[in-house]
Amino acid sequence: MHRSFCTFQPLSPKDALEERFILHSIAWPETPPVSLAQTSDPAHSTFTILPGRGGGQWHIGDQLEVMIQMSDFKGRPKKCGGDFLLAKLHNWKLGAGVAGQVVDHLNGSYSAVFSLLWEGGAQVEVIMLTQVTLVHPSEAVTVLNRLNSEQPDRMYFNSLFRSGSLSETTVCNICLRPTQQPLCNYTDVRTGEPWSCYKPKKLSCDARVDHVRGGYRLNLKAQEEKLFRGGVNMKVSIRASGPASVTVLPKKEGQPKVKSTSVTSGPSGYYYQDVWRALGGTTVHQFNTPYAISQCLQGKVVHLYGDSTIRQWFYFLIAALPDLKEFDLHSLKNVGPFMALDYANNILLTFRCHGPPLFFARVSTSELRYIANELDGLIGGTNTVVVFGIWAHFSTFPMEIYIRRLQSIRGAVVRLLDRAPGTLVFALD
Repeated sequence: MHRSFCTFQPLSPKDALEERFILHSIAWPETPPVSLAQTSDPAHSTFTILPGRGGGQWHIGDQLEVMIQMSDFKGRPKKCGGDFLLAKLHNWKLGAGVAGQVVDHLNGSYSAVFSLLWEGGAQVEVIMLTQVTLVHPSEAVTVLNRLNSEQPDRMYFNSLFRSGSLSETTVCNICLRPTQQPLCNYTDVRTGEPWSCYKPKKLSCDARVDHVRGGYRLNLKAQEEKLFRGGVNMKVSIRASGPASVTVLPKKEGQPKVKSTSVTSGPSGYYYQDVWRALGGTTVHQFNTPYAISQCLQGKVVHLYGDSTIRQWFYFLIAALPDLKEFDLHSLKNVGPFMALDYANNILLTFRCHGPPLFFARVSTSELRYIANELDGLIGGTNTVVVFGIWAHFSTFPMEIYIRRLQSIRGAVVRLLDRAPGTLVFALD
């Protein structure tokens, strides 16, 4: 960890080796400093569907390859890689879609390969994007990497300290820059997760009452803001230099079935008729009615941990199951904790947000719970289901922080399954 004002507990040799391996495997090509006119411009970039082995004719089981050429704002081909491209093959009428595997050739050109999995028309769409909803060219990715490394505290948080009629508010974070003001260290004793606040001038560290999102410092250099323009170089489609669609014919006799792929080499499944279908023969059960859902969850205690995405699961299930009624725990609307019970079907559903960093509105310090600690407190068993998802609130921090959080949660999952092997645990990415 090269951030001078970040302090972390040492990892075990095994976890440290894993961390280095992950950081190496996700390392992004560095883009050299250039003028704005030399940056990636989707309006001047194109993609081309290659004819393939069949000379422009494709069958189920074949692979479709697309070549993408990135150019700058003056229409000159780019000479370096690093653009974050998402490629997908879809047919809206069929409710079908599959993600493509994008390969960066590090010279301004990219390949996208798709498995052809259904009959009928298919249209290719290539979108420049980073993360989930933000879409950036390579030069913007370089800026974001620099900010995460040099300014891991640009998203900051506050805490209220109160004793009687006296109250103070100070800044808190995973990484706090050293000042003359002493720190309150709230590193979790069980997980080692770091968290600290600047100490109030007149109150003790024990007087901390809540956790509140503070703000976001953009801290962009001159001209860097122009790398983040919606509709110009963010989330903009790239046009095709020729046909953008292909027709997929029935599978040839004797052609092998498309097999499942690893996470790093391609998709594990696809959508068809708006239903997810796994590759490799894995059976995917569909629960499309309230009765089917309630029968699946009957007799289960379902614990949801994470951010707003997981919270949506809680409210989806309440809306889908008429007999699942939420208890009023007088919790904050977006924070929780929440609890619901279907007495007739013996279903208990809970939600709890993950520990900091958490860019929510006010959260009581008593409700700041780390997922690993919550899992260690579960008995588990065949009647217990755990679902967790955690990533969005870590996007402005160094990757090591996210890796260590997941290592901590994984350790708790292993301990849970050791003592209660029948527990079902699901992680959402």
